[in-house]
Order: sequence, then structure tokens, then C-alpha cells
Amino acid sequence: MKISQLPLCWQQELAAEFEQPYFQKLEDFLNQERQLQTIFPPEEEVFAAFELTPYKQVNVLLLGQDPYHDYNQGHGLCFSVRPGIKLPRSLMNIFQEMQGDIGLNIPNHGYLTSWAKQGVLMLNSVLTVRAHEANSHKNKGWEKFTDAVITKLNQKRSPVIFVLWGGYAKKKLKLIDPERHTIIQAAHPSPLSAHNGFFGSKPFSTINAALKSCGKSEINWQLPKY
Repeated sequence: MKISQLPLCWQQELAAEFEQPYFQKLEDFLNQERQLQTIFPPEEEVFAAFELTPYKQVNVLLLGQDPYHDYNQGHGLCFSVRPGIKLPRSLMNIFQEMQGDIGLNIPNHGYLTSWAKQGVLMLNSVLTVRAHEANSHKNKGWEKFTDAVITKLNQKRSPVIFVLWGGYAKKKLKLIDPERHTIIQAAHPSPLSAHNGFFGSKPFSTINAALKSCGKSEINWQLPKY
């Protein structure tokens, strides 16, 4: 993992984190892991979400938990997979809710970079994972780093929309000032919980209404064809 791969605007915002003991331990852990294991996403894509969405352009934070852990799936954006890869169930449920909410057809791919380029920071709480072992990089330091990202977004003068799906994401509420920002909560879109409060939550129209209310451009949720 190379800090230089993080865009300069984010390096400046997060500079204090790189000097912390936890971050040094995280770097050491990842260097060792990559020598011994297959790690996803590839090293050059660990910070892809930050590359696509500069700090000043973040208007929405969509928070995931853990990267996909099979080959060719994850590429550094939460919930997103490369073109040509079968849609994971959680992502299919997101698309089904999108169809029910704003009437868009379900895309034939799950490559969500167009959302990121419109100001949606698509951040996982943990940015790496060992192949085929979900949550294998949990509690290694990434959570402290991404909590610092959330804290920096909370400090923005311009309102941010924080989208928290599932109990894990909702633990981040303590980092967000609800008086200054919009918080959208629902169940997680996974097959285990989607029917218990994700379907029917209308996050896409709610996000766009919140953006419009503060004079910002709405997100075009329609994915380009691949």
C-alpha cells in the first residue's frame, strides 16, 4: 500500500493519520499479507474511491463494510463490480430498489464508477480483504482510517448526505452531526435483510431531493452501457 496512490487532496485532509501507530501497523500487516496471500482489491485500486471522488466534490457518502472477496469482483468502490462480472445479490437488490424507487431499468452490469464521478464517495469501512475470506482484514486498522474520513466529511461546511445501510454502518452515526448533514438509514441490501427495511426505503429519490434542497446537482443514477 502506497500513500502516494491517495490523491493529494485526500493526503492533505488525512495527513495526521499517516503518522499514527495504528497506520504504521496496518501498512506492515498489508505488506506481509500481500507476500503470503492473495489480497483484493489489487494494490493499485485500494484507494480507487478517493481517486474518483475528490474531497471537495463529495456530496454523498455511501458506506459499505468489506470488499468483495472473489476474483475480479471488487475494484475499490463499495458494492461495485467490474463490467462482465455477475451481479452480487446485494447489488441486485440495490438495483431492484432503484427500479422501484425511480423507475430505472436494472443495468446489465454493476460498475458504479459513474456514481462516484458525480460526487458519491463509495467507501468501504475496511479497504482490503484476503481472497475468499470475508472480514479477514477486520480490526487491523482500516476502521480507524475510514472513521477519520467520515469525520473529515462531517467537518465540511457544505452539507453531505450520509447513506448508512445496516447495523454496521449505523454505528458511524456518532461521527456525524445531524443538524448540519442529511442522514439516510435503512436495512442492509443483503439477501438476509433486504426485506426487513431496505426494499421500499427509496434512498435514490431521497438523496436527490436532499441534494436539490441545498442547491446541488442531482445524481443521474442511470449507469452507462458496457
